[in-house]
Amino acid sequence: MANFVVVYDACVLYPASIRDLVIELARTGLLRAKWTARIHDEWIIALLRMRPEIERARIERVAQLMNAAVLDCLVTGFESLEVGLKLPDPADRHVLAAAIHCGAQEIVTFNVRDFPDPVLRPYGIRAIHPDEFVQHLLDLNREAVCQAVRRIRRRLVNPPRSADEMIQIYERNGLVVSASMLRARAKSL
Repeated sequence: MANFVVVYDACVLYPASIRDLVIELARTGLLRAKWTARIHDEWIIALLRMRPEIERARIERVAQLMNAAVLDCLVTGFESLEVGLKLPDPADRHVLAAAIHCGAQEIVTFNVRDFPDPVLRPYGIRAIHPDEFVQHLLDLNREAVCQAVRRIRRRLVNPPRSADEMIQIYERNGLVVSASMLRARAKSL
């Protein structure tokens, strides 16, 4: 099992395309991904705000499947650490507290500014944009990342997605450099 531990912030668990990718990347063995029940609540609430027609039970089932898919992913017992943490948005303290508690090296988030380096550095943690996160994994083991994308494509049958469509979706959702790197391997996706 990998020693590199990351906490996924709620913003990388919604939209579904990014969630699918980071969950599959967690299954590669290149890292140990973590999150909390509160992080689940955050992305579920965000999704329901945008898509109120979706039943909450259906979304909660997705959260259960995520928990089952990634070994030892749920962080608990971090709450007492929140009180002493200072972040630009106090609502993010639970994410940092969970990262400290589980010994994470990175918080993967689109909201990097919300996790300033001077606050995180003393804990040996840094905030990283998901595009940079995927780039690093591509540099570390391009084939494992490509296999993860292939697994996602095999599951997407209604409608099916071509490799080019998947890459375009990643690009539209903020993984611009990673999408470019994957485009070079599109035939193997």
